[in-house]
Amino acid sequence: MKITQIRLNNFRNYDNLELNLSQNRNIFIGDNAQGKTNILEAIYMCATARSHRTNYAKEAIKFEQMQAIINLKLQKKYFDESIEFTLNRTNKIVNINSQPLKKVKELFGCLSLIMFSPEDLEIIKKSPKDRRKFIDLALCQYDKVYYHDLQQYCKILNQRNNLLKQKNTQPEILDSWDEQLIYYGLRTIEKRKKFIGILNKLANKIHLEISNQNENLEIIYTPNCSQENFVNKLLANRKKDIIAKTTSIGPHKDDFKILINNYETKIYGSQGQQRTAILSIKIAELENLKQTLNDYPILLLDDVLSELDSKRQAYLMNYTKHIQTFITGTEINPLLSKNTEKSRIYFVTNGNVRI
Repeated sequence: MKITQIRLNNFRNYDNLELNLSQNRNIFIGDNAQGKTNILEAIYMCATARSHRTNYAKEAIKFEQMQAIINLKLQKKYFDESIEFTLNRTNKIVNINSQPLKKVKELFGCLSLIMFSPEDLEIIKKSPKDRRKFIDLALCQYDKVYYHDLQQYCKILNQRNNLLKQKNTQPEILDSWDEQLIYYGLRTIEKRKKFIGILNKLANKIHLEISNQNENLEIIYTPNCSQENFVNKLLANRKKDIIAKTTSIGPHKDDFKILINNYETKIYGSQGQQRTAILSIKIAELENLKQTLNDYPILLLDDVLSELDSKRQAYLMNYTKHIQTFITGTEINPLLSKNTEKSRIYFVTNGNVRI
C-alpha cells in the first residue's frame, strides 16, 4: 500500500496544498510550528477518523473556516483507491472512491498505518487508559468485529452505569445488562489477550536484536478479570457497584505491563530503555499488521529520529527501507542524508511546502 498524492484544503495552517509523494521516504524539514506534523495528522485522520493530537477533531479546521478537506490517493496491490475526509464544525463525512460511507467505522482497514512519535512514551509512563487506547487502535485497524464488539461493550457499560446512578436499582434489570456486558466483554478480553501474546513474541525478538541480545522485553496482559472469572466477579461486586454507582469489573479496567529483564520498565527503566522498548513495540505492531494484511502499512515518524541514538536510528531506517515512510524533523538527519536516492525532501515554512 502506498499514498501517491495528498491534497489539503483549509486544514490547520494550510489553505491549499497538493503533493505528489515518493513511494519510499517522504521527509518534511522545518522549524517547529510550521506545519510538518499537520501533514502526518491529516494522513492519520484518513486511517482512523480521529486526530492523534486532540480529542476535538474540529480543531484541525483552519481558523475562521467552516470545513477542512483531506484527499488521499492510494495505490494498493490490486486496485487504486481515493479517500476524501471532510471535517465540518459538527460532523465528519468520508467518501471512498466518491462513494459516501454510511458509518465512520467502515473507514477502518482502508488505509493501514503505524504512527511513532515522542508522545508514544506515554504508553509506558502514563495510565492504563493510554495503554488500552493503544491496544484498541491497533486492533481496530484490521479487525472490524473487534471494533463492533468494543463499541457495543462501551455502549452497554454506559447504560449499566446510568442504571446504577438511579435511586432504586432493580436487580432484574441489572441482570439483563450484565448478560450483554459479559457477552461483549468476553469477546474483547479474548482478542486483547491474543493480540498482546503476538506482540510480545514479535517485540522481544526485535528488542533482542536492538540490544545485542542483552535485554529481554516482555509484554504481559493484566486483565481486570479473566475469561474464567468475569461472570463471578461481576456478580460478587454488584453491591459495591450500586454503592459506588459505577461498574468496577470488566475489560474497561484492563492494563498491560512492559518488562525488561524482568523489571517493570515504567518504574526501573532508563529513558533510553523506555524509548527502545517503544521502538520495539511499534516495529512489532507494524510487523503484525504486515503479516495480517499481507502488505506493509504506511509508517509515520513524527520527530522521532532525534529521540534515538545513532544505532537505533540505523536499525529503524534499515527495517523500514521497503516501507513508505513519512518523516518530520527540524533538520536533515545525517543518516538520512546518506540515503536520499529513494527519498523526497520537502521544506516546510509557515504552511508552505517546497521541494
